[in-house]
Amino acid sequence: MNAINQDITANKLTLDEFGSGSYLASDVTVLLNIVDRNAVADVPVAQKEALIQSGQRHYSDMITLEGAPSAMHEQLYKQALAQGTQRIATDIANLAYTLHQTFQHTVTVEQPFILVSLVRAGLPVGVLLQRALIDSNSNYDLPSVHYGISIIRDRGLDPVALQMILNEHPNSPIVFVDGWTGKGAIYQELATSLAPFSDPNHPNFANIFHQGKEVIPLLTLADPAGVAWLAASEDDWLIPSGLLNSTVSGLISRSLYTEPQEGLHRSVFYDDLVAYDHSLAFIGRIDSARQQLSMSPQRLQTFKQPRYTTQSTIDMLATRYQISNRNRIKPTIAEATRAILRRDPECVLLANADHPDTALLRHLCAERDINIVILGGKILPYQAVTIIKQRNTNN
Repeated sequence: MNAINQDITANKLTLDEFGSGSYLASDVTVLLNIVDRNAVADVPVAQKEALIQSGQRHYSDMITLEGAPSAMHEQLYKQALAQGTQRIATDIANLAYTLHQTFQHTVTVEQPFILVSLVRAGLPVGVLLQRALIDSNSNYDLPSVHYGISIIRDRGLDPVALQMILNEHPNSPIVFVDGWTGKGAIYQELATSLAPFSDPNHPNFANIFHQGKEVIPLLTLADPAGVAWLAASEDDWLIPSGLLNSTVSGLISRSLYTEPQEGLHRSVFYDDLVAYDHSLAFIGRIDSARQQLSMSPQRLQTFKQPRYTTQSTIDMLATRYQISNRNRIKPTIAEATRAILRRDPECVLLANADHPDTALLRHLCAERDINIVILGGKILPYQAVTIIKQRNTNN
């Protein structure tokens, strides 16, 4: 769709029409069209996989509705949270400090810094950063506003949502936030979606390319793929918010595609899972730990270009498992876990047989009789990779 029509569509919508999922209004404004569960088809995993791999349907055109996490799933999340609280708190402080050092002289209350989280994995990280940046007791506070918008593989960033943000904040720098990187596919999708803004004569060039003409301002908590502009680390580790789906992401479902002329990408709000929702408790725990940190935050390194650290590892796995469609390769503990919960896996590859960070993965594999293959250092820096089952002749 052309930019003029995008602008018209965006101008029909006002930011105050939108909510925050189960987060606080001060935490985030989520620019999604929330639809009733009954308005979307609940497609069983095996059927969804066959439709995706046969090319009959795109994954963003259908959804398998979530149920409540099992008791074991909940327990492993709590263990991961206990184990990872200090690390995330430190990472968030370092990220916030780096953002403060980078933008403190270019943003004001009238022209605030804009965090745009990629729904869903980016939402908890973005909310934590927003809380950190508005903390006047820290040495990294920064006037900031936080939004959540959809990005869909093969279909890109929601152009209507982005245009709404640009309309509201025409002079503010934007940084995009995700939870982690796997292969770098979302980075590529983001880069493709932002390409029209890369002309220095574009009126919104400075909103997005504030770090340089070719620098995609992507921030992540973990960046094993080596593609982010700014990340707290390049480790594949047990990020607690990667172990649950909607119940740690504001009760918001994975987004569903909508043609731009018809409005924003869609999502389901899982109000039936309120009793299981950890979203605000997760934020509160990490934010409290951040406020109690005794060490001074560190300024992190930023990168002008992606390094594609794990490209050779992905190439090796594609060759080893005769995979031409690399969407079947789901690396990182978080993606490997989500693939087991949402997709139809063939096997799970681990670097170590008994690494504590893969306990939930191993439990889910045992529960569903999924084969585990130990590949050792061959898959590092990934600790885990799920291979999606082939459903047709298109590998």
